[in-house]
Amino acid sequence: MRAVVQRVAGASVTVDGESVGSIDGPGLCVLVGVTHDDTPAKAAQLARKLWTLRIFDGGGDTGPEGERASQSTERSCSDLGAPLLVISQFTLYGDARKGRRPTWNAAAPGPLAEPLVDAVVAELRTLGAKVETGRFGADMKVALVNDGPFTVLLEV
Repeated sequence: MRAVVQRVAGASVTVDGESVGSIDGPGLCVLVGVTHDDTPAKAAQLARKLWTLRIFDGGGDTGPEGERASQSTERSCSDLGAPLLVISQFTLYGDARKGRRPTWNAAAPGPLAEPLVDAVVAELRTLGAKVETGRFGADMKVALVNDGPFTVLLEV
């Protein structure tokens, strides 16, 4: 499984003009891609990683000119009770190394991918997270305010 994780001040997803999920930050907007050999165990591993990933400010000391002494990444969603917006994203497994048009051969088909994205969401909720989602397979419009900007790529 592959995830693009963005620390956000807020994020939302709409389908056909209808809001289907939104969070107010601080929180994470997570795009999740599934490949053919992914399993429910990997989905659970990804969820635990997302819930405990320390990418939020720890409220550290500031320098004499008001600057942070270091890039403080001391707290996680679990520490803050921060919400997550999880959105399925098969294009994370696009391959454009050859030619000018990406191939999607590495992306799992919907019948395999959808239950695994749902498993990530279910495990996050079991861990205590407030989770909003997009709509699997829909033409989604995602809006977000990236805080930092701070974006990381996770692979499990």
